[in-house]
Amino acid sequence: MKLHQLRYMHEVVRQNLNITSAAEALFTSQPGISKQIQLFEEELGLQVFHRNGKRLTGVTEPGSQILALATKVIRDIDNIKRVGEEFSDVESGTLTIATTHTQARYKLPAAVKAFMTKYPKVKLNIHQGNPSQVAEQVANGNADIGIATEYISDNEDLLCLPCYHWNRCVVVPHGHPLLAESVLTLEKLATYPLITYDFGFTGGTLVSKTFSEAGLTPNVVLTAIDADVIKTYVTLGLGIGLLANMAYDAERDTNLAMIDVRHLFADSTTYLGVRKDVFLRGYMYGFIELIAPNFDRKAVNSSLKIYE
Repeated sequence: MKLHQLRYMHEVVRQNLNITSAAEALFTSQPGISKQIQLFEEELGLQVFHRNGKRLTGVTEPGSQILALATKVIRDIDNIKRVGEEFSDVESGTLTIATTHTQARYKLPAAVKAFMTKYPKVKLNIHQGNPSQVAEQVANGNADIGIATEYISDNEDLLCLPCYHWNRCVVVPHGHPLLAESVLTLEKLATYPLITYDFGFTGGTLVSKTFSEAGLTPNVVLTAIDADVIKTYVTLGLGIGLLANMAYDAERDTNLAMIDVRHLFADSTTYLGVRKDVFLRGYMYGFIELIAPNFDRKAVNSSLKIYE
C-alpha cells in the first residue's frame, strides 16, 4: 500500500469517478492511475470501485470506508507539510478564500488590501460561488477559508465563526412610487416585479421564508448572483431590487434610491469557516482576525480545541 495510491483514489472520487480528470488534476497518466488502483485492490483482496467495463460507476461499501480513511491520511500529510512550511518559510505561502460575490465585492476589499500589505509574499486566491459551493470548497480542501451567509454554518466538517450581521434594502429608480410610502410592507413589495438574489445566495432562503410565513408570494421576475447585475436591471426599469444593504453605495449608485427594509426581514449573519482538522498557517490567523476582529489566534484555537 502506497501513499500515492490513496491520493489517486481520493482524486478519482473528487472528480466524480472520472479517471481522465483525476489524471489531469494530478499531472499523471490515466493508465497509471488505473493500474495503481488495480494493484491496491489486489493487495487488499477487495474492490474499492464498482465498474461497468473499464468505467467506474460507484464506490463499494468497503471502498467507502477505505476512502474515508484515505482522505484523513491525505489531510494529515498536508497538515504535516504546512507545519514544515510554517517553520521553514514563515512569510510565504498561498491562501485560498472561497466566498460569494457580494462578500468579495463589498466586504472583503479592505481586508484583502490590509492582508496583502502585511503579507506581501503570500499568494492570495479568491474563488466565488454560492454558500453551499463555498462550504464544499473548504470541506474538500480546495479553499482554506470560506466566507458566506448562514448555510455554511450547517457543515459539520467546518468550524464557523460569526463575523458580522447585515440586512437588506430595496433599490428603485428615482421618482419610483415606493419612495412615497411612509412605511414599506411585505404586502406592498409583493405587488411589484422583484429582482433579487438567486435563492441559493445571500440569505435568499430567509427572504422566501419571510414572504411565505406572511402568506405572500413575491413576484420574482429575475434572479442573479451579482448585486451589480440586480442594480443594472433595476436601472432598466424591469423591477425593484432587493439586495444586501452593504451592496448599495450612495456615491456610486447615483441613479438609484435606497429604501431600508430591515424592519421586514430578520438579520443575516456572515460566517467565516475553516476545516476543524486543518493546520492553520500564521498568516491564515492574520486574515481571520482582519475579517472577524473578535477572533484572534487564541480565540480561534480555543474554538478548534487547540490549546497552546
